[in-house]
Amino acid sequence: MKWTIPNILTVLRLLAAPGVPVMFLYFSRPWADWAALALFIGAAVTDWFDGYLARLWKQESRFGAMLDPIADKAMVVIAIMVITGYSGMNPWLILPATVILFREVFVSGLREFLGVEAALLKVTKLAKWKTTAQMVSIAVLFLGTGLTYVAHGHGPEAGGAVRFAQGTAGWATVAGLALIWVAAALTFITGWDYFRKSLPYLKDRP
Repeated sequence: MKWTIPNILTVLRLLAAPGVPVMFLYFSRPWADWAALALFIGAAVTDWFDGYLARLWKQESRFGAMLDPIADKAMVVIAIMVITGYSGMNPWLILPATVILFREVFVSGLREFLGVEAALLKVTKLAKWKTTAQMVSIAVLFLGTGLTYVAHGHGPEAGGAVRFAQGTAGWATVAGLALIWVAAALTFITGWDYFRKSLPYLKDRP
């Protein structure tokens, strides 16, 4: 493996994934929310640049192709875990988050089972839009949790209920929830499409 700039960006994105919850260990809120948001956006930007630069400079590699989807899923899964916790386990967030997490685990297991045949199932444009929708919705939700904390001066109420702030904080939270439902819908559709295309490879061979 060569340490090209695209591969370095991919590795940095993978390392940034566990860095999101670490922000809440080293910073008090809402600074932790802003730090997590900045780290997440920075990592999300590299998701576009690493692939673009690899194609532009003809530095595409098997290592990068393997690590890129892993880094994407790590960023999304860990960030969703953090957001659901700091959003008071809001059911309007839990349901789409469950769809996203279930799909990612299911497809990852399916790819592992298919082995080399998984390479025959190409990533579709809709799947790329799915990843974009996930990252945009998560970024907006981080913005919403930070602004809501500022507006209320504390976290969610006991019992898991979420107090929606007024003004910008409220709009950011609602927008984030709407976007993550869109992301969950795209996640479900692409997951079903992947499963449907994999069915011929799941049949028992004589």
